[in-house]
Amino acid sequence: MENNKISQEQKESLFDILKKRFEKNRERHLKIEWKDVQEKLENNPGKLWSLDAMEETGGEPDVIGQDKKTGEYIFCDCSPESPKGRRSICYDHEALRSRKEHKPGNSAVGMADEMGITLLNEEQYRGLQQLGDFDIKSSSWIVTPLEMRERGGALFGDSRYGRTFIYHNGAQSYYAARGFRGMLKV
Repeated sequence: MENNKISQEQKESLFDILKKRFEKNRERHLKIEWKDVQEKLENNPGKLWSLDAMEETGGEPDVIGQDKKTGEYIFCDCSPESPKGRRSICYDHEALRSRKEHKPGNSAVGMADEMGITLLNEEQYRGLQQLGDFDIKSSSWIVTPLEMRERGGALFGDSRYGRTFIYHNGAQSYYAARGFRGMLKV
């Protein structure tokens, strides 16, 4: 996150987009009020930069809950398919480094770090799928357990036939329809 500030114009535009999405998708956050979310965002300008990056890469971030322990609001990429601006990437930096030819431009873990967000883990990915139909034509990398990653693998998920599936693939692989979904707590 080299420059974690956005202009006043970008901020106003982002708030407008986020508020409209929040109101359109009330079922994702039934007991949360927009004014409370906006107040938290106003007090955390660095998080605005991350949300803007999520929006700019096609993630369509929205509030999907609130952390009971910290009171933070949880934003997640809620685009119907894996965000277009984050596809055709391998899993992490090690996977990217290990490719000898036809390297993708980046990795899911690397992009998430640059954006100041985290990849969803399996539980979070399955939870997101309870809120709607996501990744029915695409797939998304998810956090992979260390023991699997040490063996060269990585996890991804999608939704087919009304069910959520979690699969494995070589971490260095990349596909036009596979990206990643991020999460940000504010």
